[in-house]
Amino acid sequence: MNTYTIIGQLVIAISVGFVWIFRFDNIVKEFKQYDLSDLTRNIVGASKIALSTLLITGIWFPVLVFIPALLMAFLMVCAQFFHFKVKNPWIKHLPSLLLLALSLFVALSAS
Repeated sequence: MNTYTIIGQLVIAISVGFVWIFRFDNIVKEFKQYDLSDLTRNIVGASKIALSTLLITGIWFPVLVFIPALLMAFLMVCAQFFHFKVKNPWIKHLPSLLLLALSLFVALSAS
């Protein structure tokens, strides 16, 4: 596993952790805006935190990286869909778009 892939894994995991732990109030507002249930929000959050944990663990066990990176990319595609659905400005699309690109990079590097 190369250094850029490891940095990518760390950036994804830290970003997701920061947003879902320290900016949770913003997540609650966004999911209400998207008209999604609290259960959906909690499942998405638990999934993203679990995938982030696997990406971190993948630094030492590279076999754990490919599938979590692809699943994280899928969740970022879903985020893009909902940003489009509610017609958010492009600046709101940017974080999930960057994490989508980074997740795909990590997945391709790990394959």
